[in-house]
Parts: sequence; C-alpha cells; structure tokens
Amino acid sequence: MIPFTKMHGLGNDFVLVESRHMEGMDVVEAARRMCERHTGIGADGLLIVTPSKRADIGMRIINRDGTEAEMCGNGIRCLARYAYDCDLVKEERFHVETLAGILRPRLEFGRDGEVLSVEVDMGAPVLERAMLPMTGPKGRVLDEPLDTKMGTVRLSMVRMGVPHAVVFVDDIGDVGVETLGRAVETHPAFPERTNVNFVEVLGEGEIAVRTWERGAGATLACGTGVCASVVAANLLGRTQKKVRVRLELGALEITLEKDGRVLMKGPAQYVFEGEYQL
Repeated sequence: MIPFTKMHGLGNDFVLVESRHMEGMDVVEAARRMCERHTGIGADGLLIVTPSKRADIGMRIINRDGTEAEMCGNGIRCLARYAYDCDLVKEERFHVETLAGILRPRLEFGRDGEVLSVEVDMGAPVLERAMLPMTGPKGRVLDEPLDTKMGTVRLSMVRMGVPHAVVFVDDIGDVGVETLGRAVETHPAFPERTNVNFVEVLGEGEIAVRTWERGAGATLACGTGVCASVVAANLLGRTQKKVRVRLELGALEITLEKDGRVLMKGPAQYVFEGEYQL
C-alpha cells in the first residue's frame, strides 16, 4: 500500500507521495493509474517528494499521461506546504530541487500558524527561441503568427522551467481550449511540445488565463503558465509588473522583479489522505 496525500492549487490537483514509499516501482505506470479519475485517485499529476543533495528537498512531477515535466508551479506550492507540515523542512524559506533548477518557496502563515499561502521565486524567464525550444530564426518569439490545423494564431513564447505559448484573446470564455490547445501543443514547431495559455487582459493589473497543459490537457490552473502569461503581457506593454491573475477557482498574484525574477504567490490546499494499492 502506498500512503498518499491529495492536494490542489486552485484546482490543479496532485497526488503527493514520498519517494521512500515508491522504491522499485515504475513511476510512469503508477502516475497513469493513480491519476486516472474514474478508476484511480484522480489528479493532473503525481508529485513525488524526494531527498536532495543540492537543496533542502527535491520534487518530481509525473503528468497523468506518464510524461515527466521539469517543473510545476502549483505543484511546488503544494509540496512546500506538505514538506513544512510534515516536518521535512523546518524553516519558512527553503530550497527545492527540480529538473528546472533549484527554486525558493516562502511560506506565509495565519494567526493560528497555519500556512495561508506560498510565494515561490520562479527565477527568470527564458525567451530565446532555441532554448524554448522552438524551430525558426534566433531571437524572441513575441506576437508571432503560427499556422495550425485550427487556423492561424498569434503567440508569444516564454519558458518558465517548461515551455509555454501565450495566446491573447478578446473573450476567454469563447475559446476552444481543448481543440486549439491541442493543435498548438503538438505543432511541429515545438520538438518537445508546449503548454498553451489563452489570456484575456482585463486591465493593467489583471488578466484571466485558461491553460491547456502538455501531458495533462485542460486544467483549472497552471502556475508556470500564469507566470509566462504575465511575462508575455508585460513585454507587449499590456500590463504592469504586478498582476492579479484570475483563474476558474481563484487568483494568483504575480510580480516581475527588476532583476528579471518572477514571484508567484497563491494557495495550496489539502483534499484528503489515504493508501493506494497498485
């Protein structure tokens, strides 16, 4: 039996398991079975809490289709709260090793000592086309046309640990997230596929985002996607550097620092605990 904790960040949900409980197991098969919503626990991904020689703790994120992602913004907030509550870390600031590098969460507490929110220093975005990666000439990809099976879209590309396409729309409620998202994700221009964010600008300090995630499909929230969306919006002169991002179940606060770093702040909540038998 595998002990697990189900958590979510604004509806982007995860099954958290400590690596010591999965020794010798096929994590790809485990993720597919545990994340299946009809016959498993149900989640967007399997979040594995690991020891680290380079940081206070480590994190692996396996999408529900079995692919491994370099990072997950909502996932790292959930992991940060879990690690503190389970005494895996002792301080309100600590370091987490991911495939996208070492990131720095900071916990914020209520009067009763409960974790209210988690702020994560997500580092600086990558904008060079070859490092996204995306085919084509050198340089940034900002408001560039892309011909897809669903028609031509204009997109901007930002890598926040994982690649993100940002598509600005007039009405986020009138977008075919699944059809257009899949068409962009699997476009030949992206050798490693890409996440896709649809963004409606509500004002200089507020946007709304819906995301099609590589390996997970349409999700209720995507932390790295929200960060990428704010970076793209600011570069195009559509928002300020501090932005409230409206999602289906709440909002995240994103701040672009002067040195290029991106700060993300939002909740991480428990759903239930249990044991699962593969």
